[in-house]
Amino acid sequence: MDLLTKPKIKQELQKLNIPYSTIDIIQNKDGVIVARVRSNEKSYIIKCFQNEEYKREINNYKLLNSLNIPTVNVIGFTDSAIFMEDISQSDTLRLGTKDDLNDVVIARRIAEWFKLLHTNSMDFTGKHSYDETDFITRDNIEIIKEKTGTQSLPVWKLVEDNFDIIVSRIKSLPRVLTYNDFYYTNLIVAKDKSSAFMFDYNLLGKGYVYSDIRNVCSSLSQKAQKAFAEAYGDFDKSEIIVDGVASVLVTLYHACQRTAFPSWAEYAVEELKTDYENKVLILIKE
Repeated sequence: MDLLTKPKIKQELQKLNIPYSTIDIIQNKDGVIVARVRSNEKSYIIKCFQNEEYKREINNYKLLNSLNIPTVNVIGFTDSAIFMEDISQSDTLRLGTKDDLNDVVIARRIAEWFKLLHTNSMDFTGKHSYDETDFITRDNIEIIKEKTGTQSLPVWKLVEDNFDIIVSRIKSLPRVLTYNDFYYTNLIVAKDKSSAFMFDYNLLGKGYVYSDIRNVCSSLSQKAQKAFAEAYGDFDKSEIIVDGVASVLVTLYHACQRTAFPSWAEYAVEELKTDYENKVLILIKE
């Protein structure tokens, strides 16, 4: 693997005019190469994108910086790579752990970052290329039905008969920048717990506020959820009704893109069989 990937990393380092002594490949997946680089006795991380679609993360970093949203410290960009600090070598920051999902102090810090992300992007008028609800199409619903073997469920007729209403309600919600990919493996925490923020912005895009709130709280313990909610504060509760329908379809779309259906999406299939019809009815009657 190194024989194929290291030349790509070297090419990007040359573009940045970065001298280096060692390159260690950390990950090579889906056209994204992550490597630890030793330069001038310090350690850095370089993330190289071979897939054109995933290069959007470069612009996402730049956008977040322009909106004063805390991110990993970036030293430089090329058209295909991001060169940044190595958090594992930081004196003040550390990578998130599973225990952080049960920590009420860290939950509050996470809420503060998400609130800042949403608030600072509220007047964001630029066109962002990624909106997860764009995956909600009639064609994709056919794919979901086939791959989940749920074609016979009566709820699909309800969805299809009211598809335009459902999409209209989803698209009518105000858009902010949403993170869309919360988990502790994408979390950075100050060692003194004074701050916390997310990294890895491949799925950052336009969305509605509650989609992030639901996504975060689904991973937190009950007491951490309460702390997050208190720290985040108010939001438009009507988004919960829309999200109850939209999130299931988005989850199933992503799951159906995998070779093997992932366990994290099994709840959505069960929901189709139980409470989903009721959620659709509530949405279309609003």
